[in-house]
Amino acid sequence: MKKIVILISGRGSNMQAIVNANMPHKICCVLSNNPDAEGLDFARNKGIDTCVVNHRDYPDRDSFDQALGDRMDKYQPDLIVLAGFMRVLTSNIVERFAERIINIHPSLLPAFKGLNTHVKAIESGAKLHGCTVHFVTPNLDEGPIIAQAALRIKPDDTTQTLADRILTLEHEILPKSIAWILDGRCTISKNQITLDPTIVKDSFSFQG
Repeated sequence: MKKIVILISGRGSNMQAIVNANMPHKICCVLSNNPDAEGLDFARNKGIDTCVVNHRDYPDRDSFDQALGDRMDKYQPDLIVLAGFMRVLTSNIVERFAERIINIHPSLLPAFKGLNTHVKAIESGAKLHGCTVHFVTPNLDEGPIIAQAALRIKPDDTTQTLADRILTLEHEILPKSIAWILDGRCTISKNQITLDPTIVKDSFSFQG
């Protein structure tokens, strides 16, 4: 049984999707930088350890990351999942947990890195939009891509309707990506990903 630590900042809907996937692995802790994160209550009600490392309690980003890393180290996680964690990790913590951190990003990377991806997608006139699960590297939203799911942007989509549709894809793609990694079907070495051929049969459908 592999060990997972999940980081959230808000309601943690992707975290909830991971929990509800009932994988044969242990979610050791749901950790947040926000003491008021709604997702913490969900995790507690599921009997999962929770903890808060509030970034406002630290004088700079490096000291926050040090405290965050020390807390995660207590669980010796095989995988750390950023599931709506709204803090950019420094290179120190990324390198400390190299090739063990993944992120879900609401765009088809490399398009629309950073924040406000749905606004960017609509304003750019893009025809397709989606989400990406990738390993985290020191460069923001540039790590090796594990999986992506896409849909067509509708003429009447607003940023909210588009966000809602993308979130449905996120809830599918993130638990599957975690399972691939922890089951040994997706491996990474020296920033290069190797996917088991069986993953092709377990791929995601394009949604119109």
